[in-house]
Amino acid sequence: MKGIKKVADGIFWIGGSDRRLERFENIFPIPEGVSYNSYFIDDDKTAVFDTADITVADQYIENLKDALAGRKLDYLVVLHMEPDHCSLIDKVVALFPEVTVVGGKQTFTFMQQFFPQTADFNKFEVKEGDTLSTGSHTFSFVAAPMVHWPEVLFAYDDKNKALLSADAFGTFGALDGGIFADEFDFEKDFLASARRYYANIVGKYGPQVQAVLKKAAGLDIQMLLPLHGPVWRKNLDVILGKYQKWSTYESEEDSVIVVYGSLYGHTASAAEAVAAQLRDKGAGNVRVYDVSGTDVSYLIGEVWRARKIVLMCPTYNNGVYPPMENFITDMAALGVQNRVFALAQNGTWAPVTGKLMSEKLSALKNVTVLENVLTIKSALHATDADALNNFTDAIVSA
Repeated sequence: MKGIKKVADGIFWIGGSDRRLERFENIFPIPEGVSYNSYFIDDDKTAVFDTADITVADQYIENLKDALAGRKLDYLVVLHMEPDHCSLIDKVVALFPEVTVVGGKQTFTFMQQFFPQTADFNKFEVKEGDTLSTGSHTFSFVAAPMVHWPEVLFAYDDKNKALLSADAFGTFGALDGGIFADEFDFEKDFLASARRYYANIVGKYGPQVQAVLKKAAGLDIQMLLPLHGPVWRKNLDVILGKYQKWSTYESEEDSVIVVYGSLYGHTASAAEAVAAQLRDKGAGNVRVYDVSGTDVSYLIGEVWRARKIVLMCPTYNNGVYPPMENFITDMAALGVQNRVFALAQNGTWAPVTGKLMSEKLSALKNVTVLENVLTIKSALHATDADALNNFTDAIVSA
């Protein structure tokens, strides 16, 4: 059954949603599913902007054929060569061998690495500032390197004032029959997924996102058409504002997350005590996470939301508890900045993780690690009340 949605005058969504895929990039859990967006241009010349993942191939090809209604496909424009968007290039070209494939120089380099038969394709190479006309639509290309691959292009449709933005402004989550952000309660249905998507997929490339946001500011953009998640036709300032914060590593909220590792429950109990005291002292929205039971991608998403991060960690083989070490390593790899860290260590005979975590956090730019380290010897007791009180006071006042 066809699944085509009109996006704007002459632009149609012909993508698909996948609710069976368990992990995006085989790393990030996606219980909410994911959409693969592809856009068909119905004009004097026909065009498709990006394909989709192999997992939705049957639905995608059916949509494309239905959209064409017996016409030939003139252009296949490739804005992003990541396999979840390019997997069907060879199938589309096989169906329409006269199609002209449009992309940047580096796009075609990557394309030939995935598809050696690219050498025989009809190709049209473009760069920033170049245009492609399909008749009533003229698409201007904008380079967006490292958002989040080096070959990425955006395309601006002057007819609809629409920016086809590759992976930028995307989100995890199947589309549930709608395609527009205003058809959903975005904050409830998509914001956490959009934040987690940005932080884990794009987060490392904040300066590059800033560069492309400055380019976008020079365009009259009234629609955003990403390759994942809903299309924006109203209230674009919502997602643009989030990207401005996220790409400058500013937190969304002056709130606290408490992330703990616990072998037998004692550090977990202490984490709950810390969280309760923080709330009592007016710290606001406090969330507690078990580093062993929470996929690190969710923790990274929360780091982009909250300004203060409490790490509570037992000593393990004279080192940092491995899931906590993985979390800190991921934060460093993604370039986390502008956060306040508070550290608590637990050890029955040699608690050392405060010092070790502090050393690891030194790889992060523009962060504050509070000097007051809470030390727990096996378990937190009434005799630790003053130390606990001082520790939470330092967090609240930071």
